[in-house]
Formats: sequence, structure tokens, C-alpha cells
Amino acid sequence: MVTRINADFNQKVVIQPTEYKWRQSPLAGVERMMLDRIGDEVARATSIVKYAPHSQFSPHVHSGGEEFLVLQGEFADEHGVYPQGTYVRNPIGSKHTPKVGAQGATIFVKLHQFAQDDCQPVIIDSSNSTWQTGLVEGIRTLPLHSFKSEHVALVKWQPNTKFKPHQHWGGEEILVLDGTFYDEHGTYPKGTWLRSPHLSKHTPYTQQDGALLYVKIGHL
Repeated sequence: MVTRINADFNQKVVIQPTEYKWRQSPLAGVERMMLDRIGDEVARATSIVKYAPHSQFSPHVHSGGEEFLVLQGEFADEHGVYPQGTYVRNPIGSKHTPKVGAQGATIFVKLHQFAQDDCQPVIIDSSNSTWQTGLVEGIRTLPLHSFKSEHVALVKWQPNTKFKPHQHWGGEEILVLDGTFYDEHGTYPKGTWLRSPHLSKHTPYTQQDGALLYVKIGHL
């Protein structure tokens, strides 16, 4: 039977870091927290993946594309080295052999979620990028990728910032990278993953510690 985890994209999902359940991958030193998944080892999947120091993943081809953000440590492959805060898109048909150095690495990764004609590779080091003014005072954005209705960005919220009420056309997905994010439905500390379906609504805000978010919209 095909593995199905949070596979109904019409349902809102919130996973707090206290709810993480790490699963060993087929390779030693590599663990995964599966956030959503349809399939087995080859799957449409969203995961947080931890690499132990000096671990390595086997060579593989991205038959459905790969998108990842380095959360901790330093990730690498034969094409480059990606420190914390680096965003990478490897399009359909690309291939690599991931490897990790002495400090290990943790990445947020999405597999098999590319449109067939979305074929532009992307590498962005957010620590050396120019951020843009957001739609309201106290918010700055770093656009990472846009293709048709899908838009991906990092969003910095200053403390005590409130966004206007809005509706998610095509859904919204958030990973809280730092600080604490809030809306009228709940409190979301660092490490929380949220997936809100098409036409969902909320009024988000921050309190004293602000927040840094990975945000993807329009893809559900």
C-alpha cells in the first residue's frame, strides 16, 4: 500500500516541533521527519531531513524535481557547497550525490512537486541577498522562485507586526524558521510547519520576538 501522510490537500495541517517523529532513511546517518507524503521511497514528499556529520546520500536523479532550504549546518554535493540559509531548486532530470561535512546538516526538502515546464535551476544564499520592502510596515521579503501561480519567498517579520486579513488562493505553506508566528487560529513557534488549503483565511501577526518564515503560495 502506498504511504499517505497528510495527503488531503483540502485539509489544514499544523505540525509543531514537539510533534516531530524522526524516521531512519535507508541510508545510515540520515533521518527524516515526514510532513506530507504520497508514495514510498519515490514519493511526492515534504520533509525535514537530518544528516549526521560526514554522512552521504547515494547518487540519484530528480525525476520530479527537488526544492530545499538549508536549515542548519552545511549541505553539499558535487556542484557546490550550501551553507545555512541557502535555497536550491534542482529541476526534473537533474542529478547529484549529496554529502555533509563535520557539522552535519538539516534541510527542509520538497520532492516531486515541479511542473514539467518549470526547469530553471535556482541557488540563492539568503545571507548575501537583497531583501525587499513588504506589503505592510515591519515586513521584508526575499523572493526565491515564481512560476505561474506558485510563489516562494523568505519573509522577515519585525516584532509586533500585523498583516491584513487575507485569503489564500491556491493555498499557503509556511515553515517557521525563527521566532514565533501567530494568527487567530493558533501560536506557531520556530520549527512549526503549516499547510493551509485553497481559499483558507487568516490575519497573521507577530509579538515580541518577530519571526522569519519560508512561505509558498498558490501551489495547492
